[in-house]
Amino acid sequence: MTDDAALAAEIATAAGELLLTVRAAEADTLSGRELGRRGDHDANMLILEMLAEHRPGDAVLSEESADDPARVDAERVWIIDPLDGSKEYGMLGHTDWAVHVALWEAGRGLTAGAVAQPGLGAVYSTDEAPVVERRPLGEGRPRIVVSGSRPPEFAGAVARDVGADLVRMGSAGAKAMAVLRGEVDAYVHAGGQWEWDSAAPVAVAQAAGLFCARIDGSELEYNRPHPYLPDLVICRPDWAPTLMAAVAEHATAPTDSPRVAMARAYIRSLISHDASHVRLAADAWRVENGQRTGETGAEIRHRLEHGPEYRPLRRVRNLKFHEWGNNVVARFLLDIAAGGTDTTVSITEHFDIPAGEIRSILAIIEPLSGE
Repeated sequence: MTDDAALAAEIATAAGELLLTVRAAEADTLSGRELGRRGDHDANMLILEMLAEHRPGDAVLSEESADDPARVDAERVWIIDPLDGSKEYGMLGHTDWAVHVALWEAGRGLTAGAVAQPGLGAVYSTDEAPVVERRPLGEGRPRIVVSGSRPPEFAGAVARDVGADLVRMGSAGAKAMAVLRGEVDAYVHAGGQWEWDSAAPVAVAQAAGLFCARIDGSELEYNRPHPYLPDLVICRPDWAPTLMAAVAEHATAPTDSPRVAMARAYIRSLISHDASHVRLAADAWRVENGQRTGETGAEIRHRLEHGPEYRPLRRVRNLKFHEWGNNVVARFLLDIAAGGTDTTVSITEHFDIPAGEIRSILAIIEPLSGE
């Protein structure tokens, strides 16, 4: 097969069919999050096998695989999300999940891509991007789709300014394709994303003539050393000037750097007990007050989610970050429920993040003075 767009669509279709099979076979035995992880793993293996067969010389950036820094200097990089919207995938009846397959080429950017929505029986690609006949602006209230779990803080203010209604939905791919089909007029996100979340949706949306940009209006860039790409806007082109003006007025909060975003995801998991979004190297290690408490990324992730020592943790307060080079230091207060009495400790966490994954975590835990 020589056509990259056709290959992207074929791979996305095959992965989507596999995910439907896994969902049907395992829904009675696996819980929502575990079902999502099973689907993520199986779809990732299938996609990697197909790329190895058809494009053996190309590099790959996948959410579910270790990041190889050599990809930054590669001429061709496939950016894939085997299961975008794993939470929704694990909830029977939901169709707002997707498979993302995109190709980035040096000097050209995104050149091919496909988004499969297996729950809808649909596959969209750069080769056959639909042309939608949209209703004229002013006929009814426009609709802006946002994340169901992390809508932008400014979304309400923007919607009021432009006279729009907000719609919540899972999966970046599902939201972008809703714009493509004309079901909504824009997709706005600012809660943190990775390149694999948006590469394929943006490739397909751009091929269909939609406006795509960062929330500050700058270009969306891919295959960067750190694959963190926190925000985007996808919308009908005739509405872009009005929408972007409102976003510029209200989206004034600073965004995290890639390394700070990785550290923040780890700290968030201390309370949520969900390490799905924590990027840990396979050989990552963790030390707390001089004691080794993690020897591998898999062990650290498992302890975050299932370790009894994390169950009493209640709240993170006064969180502050300091970043230099590969280093991020986080300082915060941690509220702990122990024996019916709440106590608070002071935490300093040092993260070594040389590339797209956390390599080590060194924690110092101290009682508050006077306690």
